[in-house]
Amino acid sequence: MKLETILIVGSDSEACEQIATSLSRADRTSDQVLDAKMALQFLQVRPDCALVISAVDLPGTDGIALLDSISQEFPAVPVILFSQRKTPLRIIAAFRHGAFDFLSMPRDRYILSTVVDASFEHGRMRRQSLAYRRNLEELISERTRKLRVAMTDLERSYDITLEAMGDALDLRDAETQGHSKRVTAYTVALANAMQLTTAELKVIARGAFLHDIGKIAIPDAILLKPGKLTQEEMEIMRKHCQRGYEMVRKIPFLDEAAEIVYAHQESYNGNGYPRGLKGDEIPLGARIFAIADTLDAMTSDRPYRKGLPFSQALMEIERCQGTQFDPAIVDVFLSLPMGTWTSLRESSGGDALAAELFCTAA
Repeated sequence: MKLETILIVGSDSEACEQIATSLSRADRTSDQVLDAKMALQFLQVRPDCALVISAVDLPGTDGIALLDSISQEFPAVPVILFSQRKTPLRIIAAFRHGAFDFLSMPRDRYILSTVVDASFEHGRMRRQSLAYRRNLEELISERTRKLRVAMTDLERSYDITLEAMGDALDLRDAETQGHSKRVTAYTVALANAMQLTTAELKVIARGAFLHDIGKIAIPDAILLKPGKLTQEEMEIMRKHCQRGYEMVRKIPFLDEAAEIVYAHQESYNGNGYPRGLKGDEIPLGARIFAIADTLDAMTSDRPYRKGLPFSQALMEIERCQGTQFDPAIVDVFLSLPMGTWTSLRESSGGDALAAELFCTAA
């Protein structure tokens, strides 16, 4: 048989002994302490205590303050307060602070036993409620963890799918192989330097990687033409921005990235295409990407020319500050060491995974 432990707190030994005698039963045991400090020490050792019966008038910390401490540290333990002086203000204060009941002493043995029995039942219900809440919190925490893992896995699957789309473009246009990965690395580095949020970085990284995806819809005769394009061919080539946008925006999680695909050939002064957007009309990600794209284009080898040194490319970007490029973003770009770009070019080569670049953005 489990013994229900009752802690009686009070400096009036006669009143405490009277309560202990009145509650004496085979299935109960009682302990007595003099003050609030000793009561809390007892509960630290015996948190399974079924009930605390405390005098309001205690040496040092009073019974109301002890009630507050027990409510915070041992919420499953009910507290009954007692006093020789049962004034309305004391009764109101006791119940406002969470007392199960308030008794005036001396008290009839039957009434005292009835109140204590009710408090035991109240304590059992409170313990069950707390256990249920803890179990529920643990369940929610575990489900949330699993959901985060699933979302991370799903997001990585999306990014691997994006990589496959980029690889499909590389297979068609070997001349620019690796370009999408390099400009994504450059764009992420520049966006990081601008202290953008994680969510913004993810959108910009994906938009940068997919910027040329619309070229899949461009005929080989134009896309792979070794010489200069005619005016008519140039008009067809320029449609890749809109074609890419129309492809990407159909994918819900790429809705924002699609705007970068659409605007990646716009110029800060309004002389770009396809819509002739100007200044802040151009999405921020597209304005950042424009610098990264130009940097890679100038420093990469082509069949008809050798790539420029990074130092010359930086000078050219600075020269176009305020015309082709957002001047504030150029300032951030020029503040970064040149080694940033040479290092990124080496590390984001053909064997690099685009999905890892998206993780870097996160």
